[in-house]
Amino acid sequence: MLYLLYLRLAEHHHYIPVLNLLRYITFRGGMAVVTALLVISAMGSRFIGWMRIRQGRGQPIRTDGIERHITEKAGTPTMGGLMFLAGISVATLLWADLANVYVWVVLLVTWSYGLLGFTDDYAKVSRQTTAGISGRLRLAIEASIGLVAVLLMVLFAPHSPEGARLSTSLVFPIFKHAVYDLWWFYLIFGAFVIVGASNAVNFTDGLDGLATVPVMIAAATFGLIAYLVGNFRFSDYLELHFVPGAGELAVFCSAMVGSGLGFLWYNAPPAKIFMGDSGSLSLGGALGAVAVATKHEIVLAIVGGLFVVETISVIVQVLVFKRTGRRVFLMAPIHHHFERLGWKEETIVIRFWIVAIMLAMLGLSTLKLR
Repeated sequence: MLYLLYLRLAEHHHYIPVLNLLRYITFRGGMAVVTALLVISAMGSRFIGWMRIRQGRGQPIRTDGIERHITEKAGTPTMGGLMFLAGISVATLLWADLANVYVWVVLLVTWSYGLLGFTDDYAKVSRQTTAGISGRLRLAIEASIGLVAVLLMVLFAPHSPEGARLSTSLVFPIFKHAVYDLWWFYLIFGAFVIVGASNAVNFTDGLDGLATVPVMIAAATFGLIAYLVGNFRFSDYLELHFVPGAGELAVFCSAMVGSGLGFLWYNAPPAKIFMGDSGSLSLGGALGAVAVATKHEIVLAIVGGLFVVETISVIVQVLVFKRTGRRVFLMAPIHHHFERLGWKEETIVIRFWIVAIMLAMLGLSTLKLR
């Protein structure tokens, strides 16, 4: 909004030196971090107190889970993802270029998945059960949202100098000429990335702060990627595929980082509120949408490798148990396996954060390896 105001003033030759800063994505990204952090800090305690009163017994805890969770975490309110959504929305709408297609599409995914997650959280709290919306229905809705989002990016996003072909192509990292046009099958692939990322973060959200920091790390990484691929000079120097307009997503990713910092203040062990599906689904979907927009879908699997491992652990556990009746892990997702082994929650969380940082560095290294 402020960026459009700057453009309008410049158009009418109203020169205000300080507003010149709004030209720079780096400045607006920094301000998005601060804005999102302030929004969540301002609403934090009151929102949590209101949620605690409204939800009564809080989020239901799995009865087949870790005993300590049942005793220590019972009564903790959920739907903290609404705090994330507030911080991201205010910061993005205030500092991003609202004429940019990518900004609106990523916001659409974030809000839609957030609403779906809120509905799921509400069903769990109101019924006091860990079962919310049926899995098939939820996946169907997620896939529909993902397809619409990818279609909008393909049809309305500005084309790169390479032409419209890039918008439906899968780009492999490291190999600069490995670009494969999937035609309209790219809609399915892109939707799969968004849905997969959303549910991967959802699986990871099981311990206090476990999902929050890796999401922030991934958001910061993709904020940098978006800035580089959206800048012709940097993308040309690094031999990346130039994606016009994608640079504005750096502001959105910065808002995610700022929201994460604010939420972590209340979500650090012991958590005063859980993000719930309203947070995990929306944040994961947002990361997937940004990856699709920047043409770095495969790099997301590297940067978000922690989320991938969590998801694979669940898939393997279910498939093997159905075929053999045996469990590969003591409990899935894999962070619960380590709890069963006797690791303290704080130890698991911090070590997983370290892994997330290492994977982010590995993902960023692909930008220069050409």
